[in-house]
Amino acid sequence: MQNLSVNRRTFVAGAAGLGLAGVLAGCSGEGETGGTGSAASAGGTFKIGSIGPITGGAAIYGNAVKNGAQIAIDEIAEAGGDVQFEMNFQDDENDAEKSVNAYNNLKDWGMQLLVGTVTSTPCVAVTAESNEDNIFTLTPSGSSTECIGGQPDADGNISTPRKENVFQMCFSDPNQGMASAQYISEQKLGTKIAIIYKNDDTYSMGIHDTFVAEAAERGLEIVSETTFTEDSQTDFSVQLDDAKSAGADLVFLPIYYTPISLILTQAKQRGYAFKWFGVDGMDGLLTVEGFDTSLAEGCMLLTPFVATAEDEATKSFVEKYQSDDYGKGETPNQFAADAYDCIYVLKQAIEAAGVTPDMDASAISDALKEAIVADDFSYTGLTTAGEAATWSDTGEISKMPMGMVIQDGVYMPLDA
Repeated sequence: MQNLSVNRRTFVAGAAGLGLAGVLAGCSGEGETGGTGSAASAGGTFKIGSIGPITGGAAIYGNAVKNGAQIAIDEIAEAGGDVQFEMNFQDDENDAEKSVNAYNNLKDWGMQLLVGTVTSTPCVAVTAESNEDNIFTLTPSGSSTECIGGQPDADGNISTPRKENVFQMCFSDPNQGMASAQYISEQKLGTKIAIIYKNDDTYSMGIHDTFVAEAAERGLEIVSETTFTEDSQTDFSVQLDDAKSAGADLVFLPIYYTPISLILTQAKQRGYAFKWFGVDGMDGLLTVEGFDTSLAEGCMLLTPFVATAEDEATKSFVEKYQSDDYGKGETPNQFAADAYDCIYVLKQAIEAAGVTPDMDASAISDALKEAIVADDFSYTGLTTAGEAATWSDTGEISKMPMGMVIQDGVYMPLDA
């Protein structure tokens, strides 16, 4: 499949390859975990804080980020050099208030850089704090535009000013919604589209809104739009019946994998057969305990990373991740890969800026904010599809996504 460079300000539509081009691009001190690089260095050690759910319903994401980041830190330590890291990872259980408490714990610890948070709603709350404190923040997966701020809504209004210290390694929610609508249109995957989204979740609503707008531009017919909330995400009979009665042939799911597993199960029980199309929140579906993974066959999503890729960097990362030191047999998802890339981006930016661990967090942040948007700064890693990723002063990343489909119980590139 053709890869897409992702940045809303540089949206390009093309007709090569498959015909797709688009924009894609989310506690207490006692709960802290982490590790340190083992190699001593002349330059000292930078203190990285990280926050995400390592318990609760979204734990797969937090644990993936924790493990992916730690692999990179350990590799850097093994290689030696003046830039070394230690990480303190705090559990927020995907709760904004607990995430802010975790952030304050990390400040007390002496955090100089923040990799996080993992999920969007806590990230919005925490980046408000890190922006005020001017601590450089690179989120692997906080995809809401409110995480970085400065982005206009559908009416052109900016409700949250730009948080100039915050940058994304992941695709933003609007980019995911726009690219998904484009992909479905270009590939003629469905003629009548149903959408099931979570209307009390920043992540889901952001993707939904731009998907609907782009679908209208492309002439896609949306025949059903139904919602659920945190308190009602167990019974999807109303949503599924509405999609069926409206004649939908494809259901778009801008939500996380746990409710997706229930939706697929309940659709099977009702004898409904739709095409399913998700976004990065679908990654993790195959790990849901008790879920019949055969129901996920044919599910499609757009993502920057696929663990079955054959390049040496991906194979090495997957092998390390599955070792007993990290994932203990689990297959890494894109959250793990984005976190791994975050650490190497920080290393590269630190080297470019010339900052040292004896500097305070605000001075480090000022230098890195300039370095990461410099014309000569780019990064090529696990989640950039072999191309150089860059950042704009909006905090958004421009990089290349890949399409995946679930086949025989594993994620495979759509052109495989």
